[in-house]
Amino acid sequence: MNTTPGFVTGFLWVALPFLASGTVQAAPVPAAASSGIDLRYVDDSVRVQDDFYRHVNGKWLTTIRIPADRSRYGTFDRLQDEALDQLRDIVQGLPKGIGSRNPEQQKILDFYASFMGEAAVERLDVAPLRGEFERIDAMTDKQQLAALIAHFGRIGVDAPYGADVSQDSGDATKYAFRLGQGGLGLPDRDYYLSGDAKFRQARSGYVLHMEKMLGFLGDHSAWQDAQEILALETELARLQWSRVQNRDPVKTYNKVELSSLAALAPGQDWPSYLTEAGASGRISYLIVAQPSYLAAFGNLVQSVPLSTWKAYFRWHLLNDYAAFLSKRFVDEDFAFHGTVLRGTLRIEPRWKRGIQLVDRNLGEALGRLYVAKYFPPESKARVDQLVRNLLAAYRADIDTLDWMSPETKVKAQAKLAKLTTKIGYPRVWRDYGALSVVKGDLVGNVERATAFEYDRDLNKLGKPIDHDEWTMTPPTVNAYYNPKKNEIVFPAAILQPPYFNPKADDAANYGGIGAVIGHEISHGFDDQGSQYDADGNLVGKPGWFTESDLEKFKAKTHALVEQYSAQEPVPGFHVNGELTLGENIADNSGLAIAYKAYEISLGARQSAVIDGLTGEQRFYMGWAQVWRGKSRTDEAIMRLKTDPHSPAEVRGTVPVRNQAGFYDAFGVTERDRMYLPPAQRVSLW
Repeated sequence: MNTTPGFVTGFLWVALPFLASGTVQAAPVPAAASSGIDLRYVDDSVRVQDDFYRHVNGKWLTTIRIPADRSRYGTFDRLQDEALDQLRDIVQGLPKGIGSRNPEQQKILDFYASFMGEAAVERLDVAPLRGEFERIDAMTDKQQLAALIAHFGRIGVDAPYGADVSQDSGDATKYAFRLGQGGLGLPDRDYYLSGDAKFRQARSGYVLHMEKMLGFLGDHSAWQDAQEILALETELARLQWSRVQNRDPVKTYNKVELSSLAALAPGQDWPSYLTEAGASGRISYLIVAQPSYLAAFGNLVQSVPLSTWKAYFRWHLLNDYAAFLSKRFVDEDFAFHGTVLRGTLRIEPRWKRGIQLVDRNLGEALGRLYVAKYFPPESKARVDQLVRNLLAAYRADIDTLDWMSPETKVKAQAKLAKLTTKIGYPRVWRDYGALSVVKGDLVGNVERATAFEYDRDLNKLGKPIDHDEWTMTPPTVNAYYNPKKNEIVFPAAILQPPYFNPKADDAANYGGIGAVIGHEISHGFDDQGSQYDADGNLVGKPGWFTESDLEKFKAKTHALVEQYSAQEPVPGFHVNGELTLGENIADNSGLAIAYKAYEISLGARQSAVIDGLTGEQRFYMGWAQVWRGKSRTDEAIMRLKTDPHSPAEVRGTVPVRNQAGFYDAFGVTERDRMYLPPAQRVSLW
């Protein structure tokens, strides 16, 4: 069950209060602080004023090759690799004697060993899925599809629709059961519907891939089945909402009483679905994300033969569990998903895949060990103070905004005051006592771990909101804002150089992690987050804005859509400025606020000059270096179609052109390529 946003002693969870006037200051900085800028990769042959991103990262871009087992590589990926190395050391370093390990540590070892035991996995081949295949084959009526879809949701198999439990956007004090579209084997509906040559090639490769995989099962009609599955998924794609449509939190919030569900979405055995899903008797209503899709799906069920539906579900079961089967399935799965779709040349080493699997399924048990070893408490004071200065900068900036009325500013301050900040790891660790991990049973362990999380979420229904819960694990190199809880969450693994360097001067840290934290805070005020109040309730447009405020805001964000839509990272493929709008707002806002927070940290002092660079210059270089990265062409195209974030080089370039401080720091004038006339710059904060 997938829940929403966008997982020791000495808690680093903090709900940071505002500081009283005059108490904002810099946290202690090491006496011999470094600049925080990796000068090895600066390319002085490229002028800052002509291509800032390439000036900061040029030597990295020309010398670093994307590893064969990666479809992209950059700062983010390097930190992920470091975290995986650290997690492997932790797992391999667990006590050897059974009696010296606690139950969670034993589960970590047994789960990892079940993946690394290749001989047993090879011997079992596809046998662990035999019972699931028999369940599909035993269906005699299309009315049975609803119960199968519910069952698949429980064990993590993609289906035409699926459920999750999350806060009710209409009442943030409750949990709700939500249904949403799914069931496509290719990354996005455009892969089915677009006439572009790249997507036609992907469709052809997909059919060949399905034929081969189904052939491994002894399917004598694999070619015909593959053709029918593609045709069925194409019809699903036609019915589904686009990623841009799904960004609208009001249109995707449709409260439906159980008594009205059959009328909204006929053709499904909803009582059987809800019983199998475990929701029957627990709910009186549910939230339907895409009602027109769910309504049309019933007609599709009737028009497609049961034999095709059986082939479709056999395929999706195999597709979602292929990584846990014998080598022939793993290799073919990678050949399509890794190489054809993403351009990756070689599969990751098995140990990496095993560690990632343990992190996904026992992430807080493993994370507890990670933070004890790799998240030093002395970093806490620096991060805490940096966040305080960011909040102070937001608080001061709200009162100066030209697009907010006094009435809206009061509400903005109220929302900011209720923001919760979580740093490092959860205050309350997840209890894995009910999860059964069996030695040598890889597929069973994955099924049980998926069902464990499903049940954990399902059991939230009717209970108070758990404000201690995280939806990322501590070793995750990422962060998020959750509008329903009005919180930002920063796992320990992202609080590492170059995002955050405890040995560096403040400037690069404000340009790095400061801007990223500012980015997440700004989501509470962007085109989606502004539709939620301070308590996490969805209020829609204009939300807590006035109509006039909303129009001013839309004018600014429309200009941002145009700026980003003009970017063409791959010839013939532009950034989708509407799909990426929320993240682009956040990048520009976070960078602007982080700069003001850095100025707050300086007080009356001038910034230090280190390595010949002023603090202001290092601030912007800190931003550019965290977006250091490159992608294979297929990966880049896939992300342009599916990812709400702009590509790395775009994120490292476009926001600085909108910042007045950047022009001052580097003396950029109208004669320079980085110059953007003031009238064309977008300033939200």
